[in-house]
Amino acid sequence: MRIRATVAALSGALALSAFAVPAAQADVQGTVSIDKPSAQERFGASSAKSGFAAQALPEVSNVTVNSGKALVFGTTTVRTFEVSLTASHPSGIVDAYMDLWHGTDLDNVDGYLPPNEEAANCTAISATTSNCKLTITASPGLHGDGVGELYANALAGTWHVTAAVQSADGEVYGNDFYQTHKVQRLAKLTTDAAPEPVNAGQTISVTGKLTRADWETGKYVGLSGQALHLQFRATGASAYATVKGIKSTTGGAANTTTKATVDGHHRLSYPGISSTGQAVATGDYVGVR
Repeated sequence: MRIRATVAALSGALALSAFAVPAAQADVQGTVSIDKPSAQERFGASSAKSGFAAQALPEVSNVTVNSGKALVFGTTTVRTFEVSLTASHPSGIVDAYMDLWHGTDLDNVDGYLPPNEEAANCTAISATTSNCKLTITASPGLHGDGVGELYANALAGTWHVTAAVQSADGEVYGNDFYQTHKVQRLAKLTTDAAPEPVNAGQTISVTGKLTRADWETGKYVGLSGQALHLQFRATGASAYATVKGIKSTTGGAANTTTKATVDGHHRLSYPGISSTGQAVATGDYVGVR
């Protein structure tokens, strides 16, 4: 059993609470045991030098995951992304730690993406402040013990971001709930406009299909009931404009019609939802006689 320490803002002050957290179990593609370390364990700090003492804790800011962009995973591609933060303390900063974790609370952690490095790459920008960077690698599917793996579709959505730092004199700030970040399933979208070419004013049919990654089966499955946009870009225009909104139906199918007035490209776009990234189909050209 590990002990997790969490720092939260209470009435403008930092309060540290410790939680005894058993390993979380997930019965998807087998049993997965997730054991997430505390900042104190990561830094090897004693409780006397881990924020429990009435001393100034390091201050953390500019916590960034993947340059602020959502993490979107398909069925096979392994991704490595950067996490970073800025920290300061009168004695200076010697190390930092960040991870992403998923669960209802610290007693129920069912997803854990730890950093690759044993120690952060911290660059001092003054005697008291440093910028620190780490990398995290994640892969879809279950290939090992579940750590660093997106083994269940239920893991898609909002993840917690842990931010922790250690000062030169041994003080540790650790917050398992510093902020959140989106980890999403990759969506794919196709478009076909027909017939082509057509006469001016003729109705054309635009069809397509919306699918998204299934992390449990390693396949792409149809996604129904989703809001899509039919868009058009006339030849010579620099951007697409939305023509109308439609919804995907059974199996992710999309079907609609529009009037052809000038030459141009028709496409479908999907804005995404919390669990699923956005997708934009390649435009299909229709010439108008």
